[in-house]
Amino acid sequence: MKLRVYSAQGAKLKPITVDDQVFAIEPNLAVVHQAFVAQQANQRAGSASAKTRSEVRGSTAKVRVQKGTGRARAGPASAPQRRGGGAAFGPKPRSYRQALPKRMKRLAIRSVLSGKVADDRLVVVKELALEKPRTKEMVSVLSNLGIERSALIVTGEPDRSVQVSARNIPKTKVLPAAYLNVLDMISHRNLVMTVAAVRRCEALWGGDRAGQRRPRAGVAAGGQEAS
Repeated sequence: MKLRVYSAQGAKLKPITVDDQVFAIEPNLAVVHQAFVAQQANQRAGSASAKTRSEVRGSTAKVRVQKGTGRARAGPASAPQRRGGGAAFGPKPRSYRQALPKRMKRLAIRSVLSGKVADDRLVVVKELALEKPRTKEMVSVLSNLGIERSALIVTGEPDRSVQVSARNIPKTKVLPAAYLNVLDMISHRNLVMTVAAVRRCEALWGGDRAGQRRPRAGVAAGGQEAS
């Protein structure tokens, strides 16, 4: 398929042909959801901790004797039902990490990219050549491209000028193509990619990496051994 390309001034340029395995597949929503949840879970610190009754500082003696007072039976002051006592089923440090196979990660990224293209939320710009970091210039570029809401800007390689120029713009984030992920793409309404970023994505997730199996050495396309 072909994608329209714009200049930084918003002018239409010659379209480019891209890999259908990356930008034109049927999105697998189940895999996208699983990748989204896994990435959110992997960002959790899992450091919450509450003291149990055995960890609360204080005497372990009964508050009052068992019998003879006419009042309810009571244990120590560290019991969960008492103010200042330990938690009955409080949280303890744990790992929330969820493992996700590489093929599922790649499929999820390709699915979101294809969804952005289908929803007309992907804008390809020829390049973002900034002489020096300037927020005003980056705001002008986004305005020229028709970006009015949140945007994820993807460059081919890490670009400090673009990063610094966009860091003070609300709801805008810059990532190199190698760090593209499902959570950031879904969290931003628009996706702005340079041509270099598009080619980098094709190299990372297209071709053989798209799940296509290469034929074994010495085996022809028809399944016969090459003579």
